[in-house]
Amino acid sequence: MTDTASNPDMLASVSFDDFTKLDLRVATITAAEPHPDADRLLRIQLDDGTPDGRQVCAGIKAWYDPDTLVGTQVVIVANLEPRVIRGEKSEGMILACTSGENVSVLRVDRESAPGSKVS
Repeated sequence: MTDTASNPDMLASVSFDDFTKLDLRVATITAAEPHPDADRLLRIQLDDGTPDGRQVCAGIKAWYDPDTLVGTQVVIVANLEPRVIRGEKSEGMILACTSGENVSVLRVDRESAPGSKVS
């Protein structure tokens, strides 16, 4: 078990049952563009294996040219409660990591069917 006192950035442990409440899925980015009303956000369309797909807003504009993301497979939190961010509906979250001042989207290293469950 990780000692959160020695690493203040670490959060407290959660139960396995709580972890299993997250629905992590593979999604393919089908379109990406700057958010019309936010300087740091991209508006991203995803093929998540559902008939209509979904849209998310992600704060990754400083690190990614939207055109380079199209076709990329990423991991999303599919059951995050939708919210409106600066007038645009965001229906999930693309997972990314922060290292220093860099942000990196977590990508799938082998092509997978959109909607595949991550475990």
